[in-house]
Amino acid sequence: MLLVIQPNKLSFCWRCSFSWAVLRLLLLKMSLYTTPRPIQRILKTYLYNLKWQCMGKPERALYNGGILGKFTTLSGNDSSPSLVLFSLTRGFKYSFSSWVKIHGADSALIRASLRTEDEAYNCIGNVVARSGCWSFLKGGFTLHSPSNRSLLSFHGSGKWNISIATAGISLQPFTDEQWRMNQDHIINKVRKRPVMIHVADEDGERLQGAEIQVKQISKEFPFGSAIAKTILGNIPYQKWFVERFNAAVFENELKWYATEPEQGKVTYAIADQMLRFVRESGVTARGHNIFWEDPKYTPSWVRNLTGLDLEMAVKARITSLLDRYKEEFVHWDVSNEMLHFDFYEQNLGPNATLEFFKTVHQSDPLATLFMNEFNVVETCSDSDSSVDKYISRLRELESGGVSMDGIGLESHFDTLNLPLMRAVIDKLATLGLPIWLTEVDISNKFDKDSQAAHLEEVLREGFSHPSVNGIMMWTALHPYGCYQMCLTDNDFRNLPTGDVVDKLLQEWKTEDLEGQADEYGSYSFFGFLGEYSVTVRESNRTAYSTFALSQGEETRHVTIHL
Repeated sequence: MLLVIQPNKLSFCWRCSFSWAVLRLLLLKMSLYTTPRPIQRILKTYLYNLKWQCMGKPERALYNGGILGKFTTLSGNDSSPSLVLFSLTRGFKYSFSSWVKIHGADSALIRASLRTEDEAYNCIGNVVARSGCWSFLKGGFTLHSPSNRSLLSFHGSGKWNISIATAGISLQPFTDEQWRMNQDHIINKVRKRPVMIHVADEDGERLQGAEIQVKQISKEFPFGSAIAKTILGNIPYQKWFVERFNAAVFENELKWYATEPEQGKVTYAIADQMLRFVRESGVTARGHNIFWEDPKYTPSWVRNLTGLDLEMAVKARITSLLDRYKEEFVHWDVSNEMLHFDFYEQNLGPNATLEFFKTVHQSDPLATLFMNEFNVVETCSDSDSSVDKYISRLRELESGGVSMDGIGLESHFDTLNLPLMRAVIDKLATLGLPIWLTEVDISNKFDKDSQAAHLEEVLREGFSHPSVNGIMMWTALHPYGCYQMCLTDNDFRNLPTGDVVDKLLQEWKTEDLEGQADEYGSYSFFGFLGEYSVTVRESNRTAYSTFALSQGEETRHVTIHL
């Protein structure tokens, strides 16, 4: 590849004593953001862009339609239009999209499905489509076996006799290698940043040949796990946890049924001890949860309250919890799983959840308030938690005056569809709110090796998505095991899932570096975001320094004086 560098693009270097270190760093950056010609035949860039607005006209198909121009014929009828697909490949990740408009109803949930000779995929993407404009459906699938002939169909909810119009349909295949290359590209772009360390004496003269050691001492990206009271007093468990994670969430110990099992008998003894461990360890903590809309997990005495008694009880719950833990937790899952359940709104009225969010924000204004829900990224077969329903609920809260909302995706996977997972996050990202994978695990219906393989895929997908701000796993350890997936046995020997986590933690950390300042007194590297310590030695002089590497496009310059 011929690389042409325009002088005006490097004008900042002429003003700062241009060095080969600057050029090397520039080339390093460009090599991570561009692709040489031999690789361009392999790398197909995934398009994260997505239109959530309902448009007067459909836009052009992504990837110019991908493979659909060559391998499809139309069939079906107006209520269920279909595409016949030929020669789909096992293991390829197919990104699918289409513009959709309906007639016969104001709006309806439209689902795309796929049927092959051997398998049926009930949902590979969905969208709430409208009659007067075009809505964008984005999803995807991965085949478990090859297919010579498949049928991709669009379906309505069955409640109305509607017709479905489609336009701008696209199907783009990615090999595992191409998918991984796109992940690595985003990781290099949003999880890392170039650094240049300048070494100078007290008069500002650059020092050539100074020995430099760089060590990453913390990570900016929050990556953690649930913990339970089983960690209290368990030194091996605590040591294992702190060596790996910089974020924690209490599995059950903050839930209402744990802190007030009987009316008026409030206890935070266990939660206080767990919070003390969190503080001492220096990890970030999420608050989970204030209310749970599922009656099954609501205290039995609360279920027996009505009217003013229930209203007073929920106000006391918020006051008690937030007075005690204000500014201790960076997030609060305010009303858990409210797309699937509505205990409080059924009993206190349609504005109950809105009032919860408002009251919590007033009590702890610096905490980010989350909707937390399952089956949003795990599948699109659950109409209760479709991505559009999630977005609609968030907008209701915003229009009602709620601020500082966050998107919590539980991520309990018993099937795996990475193209769909990415497409859903793409759409949620259009809201511009913090997105966290809050309870990641893989179903125990899989054997341990399969659990580990699927976990690695999910974690890589989350870490590499530019709009995901943090990942929490749901792996609190108990004598009986874990909810669905453990990382270790009870003696803290890694299971295959634990090996995956350790591998990724090492991969997503800058290795310890040693080098020398060049003739211009500079040393450059490309590092993961976080905190760094630097040791510089020259002759009999030594200097120590630290710096923070946060997200940014420009090179981070650090000057150290000896």
